[in-house]
Amino acid sequence: MGFIGGELGYRLLQRLVKVSPGNEVTTAYDGKSKIEIFFGRDIWKELSDKTVLDFGCEGGVESVDMAQHGVKRVIGLDIREAALEGARVRAKQAAVDDRCFFTTHYDQKVDVILSLDAFEHFSHPLEILRVMRHLLKDNGYVLTCFGPTWYHPLGGHGFSIFPWSHLIFTESVQMRWYRDTSGVKAYRFREVVGGLNKLTISQFLELVSQSDFALENFEAVPIRKLRPIANRVTREFTTAVVKCKLVPKVGSV
Repeated sequence: MGFIGGELGYRLLQRLVKVSPGNEVTTAYDGKSKIEIFFGRDIWKELSDKTVLDFGCEGGVESVDMAQHGVKRVIGLDIREAALEGARVRAKQAAVDDRCFFTTHYDQKVDVILSLDAFEHFSHPLEILRVMRHLLKDNGYVLTCFGPTWYHPLGGHGFSIFPWSHLIFTESVQMRWYRDTSGVKAYRFREVVGGLNKLTISQFLELVSQSDFALENFEAVPIRKLRPIANRVTREFTTAVVKCKLVPKVGSV
């Protein structure tokens, strides 16, 4: 992917970075419940009597949010112990540490798995779906909302210094810039801090079809300004986030 590369591409990218605002603004959900925005106010009643696994909980923001809204028990799962330490502090400060448990490993089945802003970062998303199925009760379900996906104007996350720039410059040029600015020895998008797997909407749907899950509902939420042209044909380029509910296929374990 990308067609501007080499030394010329690198110099052009360096120049553009200095004048482009990029997509590093992260204040859209400050002071708001992301879970409620994505799934509606009724989500709290739906989850109140359940044990919920927050898959890829990072610093525990959503875990604490669920506990504060009355969810019976929340398990925050993440591979980074440093992030979990912060989550434990957050839960204690919010006085919900009696209902929040944070760990790098969990092997008991839960009622619901919540995964927000994560599927585009997993190195092996199909394997993650297998893990989720193993951790879910037969009558349970997965709620996930993630994006931007790869063909979104800012689908390159920190690499999208302007809309679709991650599709214009070659990966090698962008990774050279990343190494020079971060000091991290990474040569592929998947190797950056947090990972980036270039997941598209069609790829996600194909992965689900290969998994032990079926889609109970699916929504490609349009980018507000592109809503008038958003449809099934254009959705790879006009979708803000993917939101869906996954249920176990009959006979899967």
